[in-house]
Amino acid sequence: MDILALRKLYQKQTTDWPKATIDSGIVFRELGPLPSSPVSVKDLKYRGLIELGKTLFFDPRLSASKQISCSSCHDPDMHWTDGRVRAIGHNHRAGMRNSPSISFAWANEKLFWDGRALSLEEQLKGSLSNPKEMNADLETVAPLLWAIAAYKPLFTDAFGKINPSLDELAYAMATFMRSIRSARSPFDRFLTGDSTALSDEQVLGLHLFRTKARCINCHNGALFTDQDFHNIGFSLYGEDKADLGRYAVTKVTEDVGKFKTPSLRNTTRTGPWLHNGMFQDLRGLLNTYNRGMPRPKRKPSQENDPLFPETSIHLKPLDLTPKEIDALLAFLESISTLPYPVNRPVLPGMD
Repeated sequence: MDILALRKLYQKQTTDWPKATIDSGIVFRELGPLPSSPVSVKDLKYRGLIELGKTLFFDPRLSASKQISCSSCHDPDMHWTDGRVRAIGHNHRAGMRNSPSISFAWANEKLFWDGRALSLEEQLKGSLSNPKEMNADLETVAPLLWAIAAYKPLFTDAFGKINPSLDELAYAMATFMRSIRSARSPFDRFLTGDSTALSDEQVLGLHLFRTKARCINCHNGALFTDQDFHNIGFSLYGEDKADLGRYAVTKVTEDVGKFKTPSLRNTTRTGPWLHNGMFQDLRGLLNTYNRGMPRPKRKPSQENDPLFPETSIHLKPLDLTPKEIDALLAFLESISTLPYPVNRPVLPGMD
């Protein structure tokens, strides 16, 4: 299709866009503009909670070593990730998985790559206590903070008392995370009437994303994620570094090797990619998608293994040309922005 004709189609309301290429069984949600964070920093009733939660998020004293804070793996200058292949935690040990961005964690129905947490508060306590992350003793976190006199005004502003519980501290941190904002992207401006916000190549990439490249089957909605779990062929089943993903939580055979669909917003700025950080080049990842992703074959010893994972049926060879790969990359750049500026807090009692 001629690019001018394509551009005219996509300058219409999203309900009038060309039909997306959607597989049977997919719950389709059209792409949309960036939603607002559910908690506003301007809302006075949250101000004390946000300030306390933000301070705790950056405070390494919550960890056993007193050297690791939440921000160690989720740095606002890096779109709330760390740029590492896999996270580095307690005693400088590498974990199994890549640190996902928490820019839109407030929208997640399930958290962590395997979905084991059902709320931000649960996720925070899990990271605090994980021996490969912050390795904290959850029984002592709150009392240790109570002993820091400079924290008492923050506790009072947030909760009206000087000895909040661990659950209350987790709520304050979660409230801060719910206030995290992201800048509007060129794609958002295009959706709201700025017809010049996307280049011709990016418009082509948008069309390919929704049709031939089939990305929208899993990366749909305003945040470019279906909130579901899929096996894309990289569980390394049967190898030393195998990761069973969602199965470790559900014990459902079909969940072996499935991982949460990440949001693609800011994806050009949040590599390495995949749950294990396997790809440090986004073009290389797109080329692998173009080939249909890996479909591991059973070894003789695995012929009767009921847990052997099958790569998602939604992945198949795409026959995209190099020019079309370029257009997809250009579109992904159009849903990426510079990091939203965040001033780091002064940590109470550190000096």
